[in-house]
Amino acid sequence: MERTILHSDMNNCYASIELLHHPELRGKPLAVGGDPERRHGIVLAKDELAKKAGVKTGMALWQARQLCPEITFVPPRMDLYLRFSHMAHEIYGEYTNQQEPFGVDESWLDVTGSCSHHGDGLAIAREINRRIKRELGVTVSIGVSWNKIFAKLGSDYKKPDAVTVIDRENYRNLVWPLPVEDLLYVGRATQRKLNQHGIRTIGQLAQADPEYLKTRFGKMGYVLHRFANGEDQTPVSFSNEAAPIKSIGNSTTTPRDLVNGEDVSVIVYLLAESVSARLREHHFVGQVVELYVRDTDLSSMTRQKKLAAPTNITREIAGAGMELFRCHYHWNRPIRSVGVRVTQLLLDHVPVQMNLFCDQRGRDREHRLDVTVDDIRRRFGFFSIQRGVAYRDRTLSSLNAREDHVVHPRGYMERGNLTGA
Repeated sequence: MERTILHSDMNNCYASIELLHHPELRGKPLAVGGDPERRHGIVLAKDELAKKAGVKTGMALWQARQLCPEITFVPPRMDLYLRFSHMAHEIYGEYTNQQEPFGVDESWLDVTGSCSHHGDGLAIAREINRRIKRELGVTVSIGVSWNKIFAKLGSDYKKPDAVTVIDRENYRNLVWPLPVEDLLYVGRATQRKLNQHGIRTIGQLAQADPEYLKTRFGKMGYVLHRFANGEDQTPVSFSNEAAPIKSIGNSTTTPRDLVNGEDVSVIVYLLAESVSARLREHHFVGQVVELYVRDTDLSSMTRQKKLAAPTNITREIAGAGMELFRCHYHWNRPIRSVGVRVTQLLLDHVPVQMNLFCDQRGRDREHRLDVTVDDIRRRFGFFSIQRGVAYRDRTLSSLNAREDHVVHPRGYMERGNLTGA
């Protein structure tokens, strides 16, 4: 039996959710991105009006205002967006348990086993589209196909609030004329290389000699050729295997320049507290810690470290961040901005291989301590309990990283667009 795969994408997710909570802003350009007065840096999401004015995701706020002087900025509320994501997945769960999140707002669904009860893929997609609109108040665009790659192309094909079927009869007409960079996993570098070899559309990629592609791109040439021809057989993960987001991070432009390792350790620990608290709140653990540093000359550095075991423990995240700093930063200039991110997330109940060489009892005690600190702060406020590191410098530790946070969606630090909070 041929698979029936859907890809559901919430249209302008963050901005649409904010408009539900700010109805007075409807009809005006809106972007999610923070407070310019506090130097929050980039546009995380925008509505259709801002998009039409030329505002792009990742753009600096001052640039967005130049393009669209009447734009309103609202700070990101990842807790709220995750709640809507969870509600959407509850709806998806009535049709399949094979749900694979691709960020907060997107998900693949394998509904092959549901077609006998709910109708074909088009019927299920239309029903989900109507329910999301009626029950959540936002819209989704859904692609329907026999593979994940074409299903995602379908959700991107027509927006907002649309359902597009890409099947074996029409994919050459719908998919092949699209620019090659629309194909999943074709980034800017790969696009440039393909263009240099005269491959500008997905159809040209599909019709290219796979052996020629292999000589130019290695094994990835074969993979992209198969994707362009709809030969992707990648399964959709089950709903209890993947986290709905790929990373949680936080950054800050510091109250003063950081001039030594002790300064940096205060900020890294405060950021690690914020990140680990959000991991615990949403029942995630992460396998990779990433550190971002920007100096006073605006030169930046990003480094990653894989952990011995997935974690949401503050000390482990802060320790990995400081290890990265000590190994890779050489103090050419003082530091102005720091970011900490945890990626490769798992749900905290998913079984993982235990590390025989770590003190698991000690880790469990530290986790319980972190949870207790979370509870005290939730009841009595952030500054009701502080760690000793915060008393090294009261100016730096005045930062409430838990509430003055910026949670970076998947991709920002990877593309070097993180500009500080």
